[in-house]
Amino acid sequence: MTMKPSLQLRVGAHLTMTPHLQQAIHLLQLSTLDLRQEIQQALESNPMLEQQEALEEHDASPEPEADWAESIPDTLDHDSDWSDTYQDIGPGGLGAQTPSDEAPDIERNSLESTLQDHVRDQVRLIDLDDRSRLIADYLIDALDDTGRLSVPLYELGQQLTHHFPTLNFKQDELERTLQLMQQCEPGGLFARDLQECLLLQLDHRSGDTPLLAQTRRLIRQFLEALAGGDYKRLKRRLGVDDEQLEQIIQTIQSLDPQPGRRFGGARNHYVIPDLIMRHDAQKGWRVDLNEDALPRVQLNAQYSALIKRADQSQDNTFLKQHLQDAKWLLKSIASRNETLLKVGQEILARQPGFVEHGEAGLNPLTLADIAQAVDMHESTISRVTTQKYLHTPRGVVELKLFFSSQVGTGQDGDAHSGVAIRARIKKYVSEEPTRKPLSDAKLVELLDQQGIKVARRTVAKYREALGIPSSSERKRLA
Repeated sequence: MTMKPSLQLRVGAHLTMTPHLQQAIHLLQLSTLDLRQEIQQALESNPMLEQQEALEEHDASPEPEADWAESIPDTLDHDSDWSDTYQDIGPGGLGAQTPSDEAPDIERNSLESTLQDHVRDQVRLIDLDDRSRLIADYLIDALDDTGRLSVPLYELGQQLTHHFPTLNFKQDELERTLQLMQQCEPGGLFARDLQECLLLQLDHRSGDTPLLAQTRRLIRQFLEALAGGDYKRLKRRLGVDDEQLEQIIQTIQSLDPQPGRRFGGARNHYVIPDLIMRHDAQKGWRVDLNEDALPRVQLNAQYSALIKRADQSQDNTFLKQHLQDAKWLLKSIASRNETLLKVGQEILARQPGFVEHGEAGLNPLTLADIAQAVDMHESTISRVTTQKYLHTPRGVVELKLFFSSQVGTGQDGDAHSGVAIRARIKKYVSEEPTRKPLSDAKLVELLDQQGIKVARRTVAKYREALGIPSSSERKRLA
């Protein structure tokens, strides 16, 4: 049987983003600091823009008719779903096309890259299929500042299943992708606990590391004995002498229990809140835009008046193009602010207990909940809440803080968020007797008394994510 080449014509729908839509999405995901830089660059390059504070009184001149220009809608739709980046995700599943070449190239305006940026640069070089790349994005977003996963892997699986119910992700598929991500540098990233973090770093070491097998065994089985200083037991169980045990301990001390800290989150050293929480005597707490967060810009009336209708000269065409760009920039900024305010107000409505109880008062909340309430895509909510901050009576917090999946459910049916449970664990440990630290089992018991049922393994993972040592180590340090 011979195969003959043939041509086939297929009709399909694909998202093509105009430069103006790309600009709207680009501005939406910028932090306030980065957006201020973007606006400043526009002020320097576009003569049609000027800051309101620097304005002099101009003669009121009617804005030139713009029948020559592309009309700008009253509302700018920058809302979009995963098809902005991953083509053809829908009931039929993932298409063969990976991140679109037509997607906007987002500039990094910060001087240093974040941990997530560093990892994404490496992931681009890994040969992943579309499904694994989607899982990888979720894993990267789940990294905390230390470089560990901030939520259990099964929770990420639940999020993926909720967001993409037709794609049918399996747990072993998540595990395989996680193992690939754990090969990223620096070693120890994407670990789920201290033990895994240290073992991953040993895997990055050369085979000539002295006593490597014994070092691995100590980390797997006897970390608590090491923390408690039980060297006699360690020598007996590992079959080593004093000098060899010292070598093993030196190897472990050379490992970094928090490999993500070296990146320092450079973008978050200086934060300008985008939203402000205020109290109204009649209406209670409300969320407003921070009017001072961005420079106030508007069209330059003098230059706008110079545009001549139907004039195709080079100078007039130059002014027309800059006027059009200026209008789109102003519309994009206004649309960004409107979307940000709408999302902030909905978050406050869903998290009324935050003001009084802080993180311990947070309810389970997902991006999908807010997306459905404000009639937007989840990817848009993710952009709006990343590197966007709210000034509250409890300090300035990132909007991402308010999102957490349901972890524990009490006998009364009330749901509890992972963030709230971590806050309770932190509070219990801060108030514990120094001579008698609370074990993970005791923490489970205390949470159960509050109507929160969680497994001891979950408590241990949250405790480690908070950087809290085990009870035996806390007792030794007391």
